[in-house]
Amino acid sequence: MKEIEIKSTLQVYDSLEELPQDIQNLMQQSFKIRDQAYAPYSEFLVGAALLLENQEVILGNNQENACYPSGLCAERVAIYSAGANFPDIPIVTMALSAKSLKHQLITPTPPCGACRQSIAEYELKQKKPIEIYFMGETGKVVKSSSLANLLPLIFDNSYL
Repeated sequence: MKEIEIKSTLQVYDSLEELPQDIQNLMQQSFKIRDQAYAPYSEFLVGAALLLENQEVILGNNQENACYPSGLCAERVAIYSAGANFPDIPIVTMALSAKSLKHQLITPTPPCGACRQSIAEYELKQKKPIEIYFMGETGKVVKSSSLANLLPLIFDNSYL
């Protein structure tokens, strides 16, 4: 038997104000779109703002459905919109924010597993890492320089 150790390096900022101004602006856009999410069942709102290499900003929020598997997370709404409208333009940065209507969410909230897999697909496609910043409604902000830090053993097309 051989043991493998996997390490991830993330940066943690104490508040939004510690981030570079361009990232603060991107995160502010994620707040605005987050508050427009359609989440009548979970009352859990998520916003995603993607900065593309051409400086376009693509927004997405979660869209729920009474048939739960039919809903879609904010990250995938934004990524798929970028892929449909700007198929050859790399995603540089993602800013994600989450908010609960039931309680104040101060814990940085990372993408779910399905979204991590979708982000991985786009990182592989563009052959460039995507910086990911995520937070709750307020408080600390976590930065990952690549999806590989959040999903180190990705499933990709090399297995197919």
